[in-house]
Amino acid sequence: MAVTKNSSCGSKEKSTQIGKRGVTKEEKEEEEKEEEKEGEEEEGEEKEEEEEKEEEEEEEEEEEEEEEEEEEEEEEEEEENLK
Repeated sequence: MAVTKNSSCGSKEKSTQIGKRGVTKEEKEEEEKEEEKEGEEEEGEEKEEEEEKEEEEEEEEEEEEEEEEEEEEEEEEEEENLK
């Protein structure tokens, strides 16, 4: 790890070499935070999509149950009418 002198504030900063460009420790940490944030956002989106899918499935199940109940009621009415 190379040590460079920062002329703007006179303090020494550690830097790592990535490719041909020297990257300061702060820049690297900031980049890692951004990548982590992006990963969290993607996970959040995936979770939202999964929740929406589950809600849709629940709604479909409810609709099917309602249809079955309606059919049963109609059958009962028909039976009563036959009597």
